[in-house]
Amino acid sequence: MPLLSALLLGVGLSMDAFAVSVCKGLAVGKVKLKHMAIAGAWFGGFQALMPLIGYYLGSFFHIYIEKADHWVAFLLLALIGANMLREAFSKEESKPADASFGFRVMLVMAVATSIDALAAGIALAMEEGSGVFVSVACIGVITFLFSAAGVKVGSVFGEKYRSRAEAAGGVILILLGLKILMEHLAIFPFSH
Repeated sequence: MPLLSALLLGVGLSMDAFAVSVCKGLAVGKVKLKHMAIAGAWFGGFQALMPLIGYYLGSFFHIYIEKADHWVAFLLLALIGANMLREAFSKEESKPADASFGFRVMLVMAVATSIDALAAGIALAMEEGSGVFVSVACIGVITFLFSAAGVKVGSVFGEKYRSRAEAAGGVILILLGLKILMEHLAIFPFSH
C-alpha cells in the first residue's frame, strides 16, 4: 500500500476515536495534558493492534478467497465507511461520554472504536504488497494525534465537530475501498 493510502487509511480509521475523544473532552471540561496522552495511547494503541490482528486473520483465509479478495476489501471498507456516515447523520442522541479515564472505561471505548480497524486489517491482507507494518504505524500514530487533539477540541468546541469527523472518515474509507477495487479490475490503475 502506498504511503499516501496508508496515511488516508489512518485518517479514516481515526475518526471514530477522534469523535469519542471530543466527547471525552466535553465531559471532562478542564483538560490536562495527561488526559490527552491517555486518550491518544489507548485509542492509538488499539487502532494499531486491531488491523494487525485482522491482517493475520485475513492472511490465513486469503488462499480460500483469493479470486474475490478485491471485492472483500472493497465491501469491508465500504461497509465501515457507510456505517460511519450513518452514525454521523443519525438523529439519535448519543449518550454523554463518561469523564473517567480509568482502565475499564478506556478499555471498553478503545475496543469499541477499533472494531472497524480489525476489518480494515482483513482488507489489507487481501491487497498484495500492502505493507502492513507501515499501515499499522500510520494508523496508530495518526489515531494517537487525532485522539489527543480531540480531547482538547471537545473541551473547547464541544459536540460541533463530532459528526463532521465521522462523516469525513466514512467518505475516506469508502474511497479507499473503491481505489482497491478499481486497481484490481484495472479500471483506474494506481501505481503500487
